[in-house]
Amino acid sequence: MEPENQTKISEFFLQGLSEKPEHQTLLFTMFLSTYLVTIIGNALIILAIITDSHLHTPMYFFLFNLSLIDTLLSSTTVPKMLANIQTQSRAIPFVGCLTQMHAFHLFGTMDSFLLAVMAIDRFMAIVHPLHYLVPMCPHVCGLLLGASWMITNLQSLIHTCLMAQLTFCAGSEISHFFCDLMPLLKLSCSDTHTNELVIFAFGIVMGTSPLSCILLSYIRIFWTVFKILSTRGKWKAFSTCGSHLTVVSLSYGTIFAVYLEPTSPSSSQKDKAAALMCGVVIPMLNPFIYSLQNKDMKAALGKLIGKVASPCPRPEQLLDVYHVPGSLLGARDTEMHPIPYPGGVQSLAGNRDME
Repeated sequence: MEPENQTKISEFFLQGLSEKPEHQTLLFTMFLSTYLVTIIGNALIILAIITDSHLHTPMYFFLFNLSLIDTLLSSTTVPKMLANIQTQSRAIPFVGCLTQMHAFHLFGTMDSFLLAVMAIDRFMAIVHPLHYLVPMCPHVCGLLLGASWMITNLQSLIHTCLMAQLTFCAGSEISHFFCDLMPLLKLSCSDTHTNELVIFAFGIVMGTSPLSCILLSYIRIFWTVFKILSTRGKWKAFSTCGSHLTVVSLSYGTIFAVYLEPTSPSSSQKDKAAALMCGVVIPMLNPFIYSLQNKDMKAALGKLIGKVASPCPRPEQLLDVYHVPGSLLGARDTEMHPIPYPGGVQSLAGNRDME
């Protein structure tokens, strides 16, 4: 390859979802609305779990972290895409591109690991309900979360370090709306054999491990539920897993639908569709899925929204009211007298004997 084609570049150009000018306003409005719904919805879930002591359980601890990860995952790609549409600039710095790639794979893989940990939590709650709080104590929950963060960080860091060592051709345009592994590798002027092997190995391990954990957990859950005699008991057991199963089906259903099909000229479009679904749409839907099918979460959200929407107290409600007995003022004067002291009547308790 000629030397001029191997010049070290300082930026890439993102192709985006569409290059047609008439589509840009629609795309900006659509993704801005989606992003705002994602941020507000997941923020409400997080605040509801923090403020309601009834939700301080392992299940909602993991849901809290899932909402946080969904917010970060969506924030990895959507703000940059909105900025590109608004400024009509598709450029992204080389360092910014690697940072975006690292963050997307970190939060995306962490999302899968959290779904697997939540499946383990449901397994313990349904199959071993009497001993649930022993293995799912705060210490164990923290270890499960910490281990997931370490593994996913290691994977993303290795991908990023290997990508940083490659040389890219000048004037490189990424056939995607964000910096992803495979589109970047296609633009490299270097030998990418090592990168491809690492991607394949991590894809097998990081893809099958959470899925295997989820499948094994639910096989055991279904086996236990089917042995319950009452229909009401079966429904109650399944209802605790409904939201989680819905999110798992959406996530892995999208992956299977896109990546199990043979490679075709439209594969890049399928990659974009899968990234949009997993990185933008599902994070937006998760708050609705977990709140609409969960009575405790709906109650907590109702309390939270009620606190936020409650009117400010009137000035007279901020003042303590002191009832003066009739024996001191006479039988005819027994009205309520507001006392404008921060401590109310208690601040005057020491002075009443002196009067």
